[in-house]
Amino acid sequence: MIQSLIDHISKYVPLQPGDAELLQQHILLQQVAKKKKICRPGNALIENYFVIEGCLRLYNRDDDNKERTIQFAMENWWMFNPGSIDPDTNSGFYIDAIEDTRLLVLTRESWDLLGARLPALEKYFRIIFQRAYNASLWRINNIFCHSGTERYHNFVRCYPAFVQRIPQYMLASFLGLTPEFISMIRAKKV
Repeated sequence: MIQSLIDHISKYVPLQPGDAELLQQHILLQQVAKKKKICRPGNALIENYFVIEGCLRLYNRDDDNKERTIQFAMENWWMFNPGSIDPDTNSGFYIDAIEDTRLLVLTRESWDLLGARLPALEKYFRIIFQRAYNASLWRINNIFCHSGTERYHNFVRCYPAFVQRIPQYMLASFLGLTPEFISMIRAKKV
């Protein structure tokens, strides 16, 4: 169950003998059914998720109760609950499963313990956060500097696997578009 995470960590940092066993002791396996919510705003949920199989979405709702998708995560991606990093902050987001999903769960307590005992893990998460930050900057730049058609095509080029797996309305929400506009792009009318 944990081998996919070990393989992912090993792509970025070397693990020492015994590190995998220690990780195994502090990581939980969770099955999440399609459409099930893992987190709601205001919850003090202090868990982070590594997707083994399936797909997650992090989103919020605006004042008109319209969903605004912030992030997706599929196999070998982390979904960090923003409230889990700062123990004094409740989550302001929803996280739900887009598909039936198998996750490895890392609690805040385990994160702290493992970080203290496995220096390589601290480096690994620094790298993962840097990559996530770069992806966020790419997304912001894409939204501010490109037309809706360009945003869609940039996303398809960079993340083709997502396009086949996530509903069109969620993709539209993520790109700041409407589902109808994406339909027009796909029909090559835009």
